[in-house]
Amino acid sequence: MIKKEMIAMLLAGGQGSRLGVLTAKVAKPAVAFGGKYRIIDFPLSNCINSGIDTVGVLTQYQPLRLNTHIGIGIPWDLDRNVGGVTVLPPYEKSTSSEWYTGTANAIYQNLDYMETYNPDYVLILSGDHIYKMDYEVMLDFHKENHADVTIAAMPVPIEEASRFGIVITDNDRKIEEFEEKPKKPRSNLASMGIYIFSWPVLRDALKDLSSQPNCDFGKHIIPYCHSKNKRLFAYEYNGYWKDVGTLSSYWEANMELIDIIPEFNLYEEFWKIYTNSGSLPPQYVSAQSVVEKSIICNGADIYGEVYNSIIGSGVTVGKGTVIRNSIVMSDTKFGENCVIEKAIIAEDVVIGDRVTIGIGSDTPNKMRPDIYNAEIVTIGEKTVIPPDIQIGKNTALSGVTSREDYEDGVLESGETLIKAGDM
Repeated sequence: MIKKEMIAMLLAGGQGSRLGVLTAKVAKPAVAFGGKYRIIDFPLSNCINSGIDTVGVLTQYQPLRLNTHIGIGIPWDLDRNVGGVTVLPPYEKSTSSEWYTGTANAIYQNLDYMETYNPDYVLILSGDHIYKMDYEVMLDFHKENHADVTIAAMPVPIEEASRFGIVITDNDRKIEEFEEKPKKPRSNLASMGIYIFSWPVLRDALKDLSSQPNCDFGKHIIPYCHSKNKRLFAYEYNGYWKDVGTLSSYWEANMELIDIIPEFNLYEEFWKIYTNSGSLPPQYVSAQSVVEKSIICNGADIYGEVYNSIIGSGVTVGKGTVIRNSIVMSDTKFGENCVIEKAIIAEDVVIGDRVTIGIGSDTPNKMRPDIYNAEIVTIGEKTVIPPDIQIGKNTALSGVTSREDYEDGVLESGETLIKAGDM
């Protein structure tokens, strides 16, 4: 019989709707980050660096890119005969066909997978955060306290605490109360959505709540375990952790990588972040080009100027083109004499000559001011922008556009241009 001390279940089915056109065709955990990585690389790398060699990845929304990226888990040393990485999409049963309806429901539907490994502990992870954490240290904390459930938690500014599940603990870090997104938080210790369960406790809770609609860990499982007087503890984490759920937080987290001494270091030997990057030619920077304080990935060809930006693999920057404060994902092509300011540009975008992006007034976005803000221009993958177009701030574009789509060759600040069939 197979026996694993701890297995990980990685929730990677989310759409990430607050990232707008970036996630129209791809799941949030598969969105590029830091030039060469994807968001899911971070929890996967944490697993293997923590000695966890069995990971179930639960996918649902637009899973193709994610499935292709993970493959059989070779970059993370998760191509194992026993364990390794397994992609777990929703599947059709003899009686019904069910989508995952909540985080806990997704785990419940994969009870058989977990049973296979007869684990002592199950680690529940989210696939959309940027951080480094040694889960083994958290497991030691779980064992020391004879805990049934351990929740990773970190201090947040009290004014932001209402956005999170909040834990209230005694002096020994035993959880006395758990509040899901309270209006008036009584503690600033926020749940990170990372849980270690003793396996019998998790299995029983999932079975007992199996009929609960949209069953979720924060809203249902944790309060249920607490009501049954299970031993719940908070493991305090004080390292770098970023939820890149909005365009501005995604932009900021990427920009922080460019700092001279970045708060989040991608280059540490002892805690590497692994990815499926394929084999690419080296970057090419021409004699006439200028590159300052930027990350330029392999396979990029730079003939223009790049300042304070992240340029993904296979990107071409034409002569006379100037890119500032922007994130450009792989295989995007810029023509000549363009000006790009504070943009997030997805993969395989084609931008014609003499296009200006991110110039104009700070007018709020008319369609979705809650998503497209902070003066950022967001361009979805495979978008085509013809030559001689001017695009303002707080704008979003997606699809193959033509000259006729722009009034007098301009997309004013605050406007959205999404071609039919692209959202």
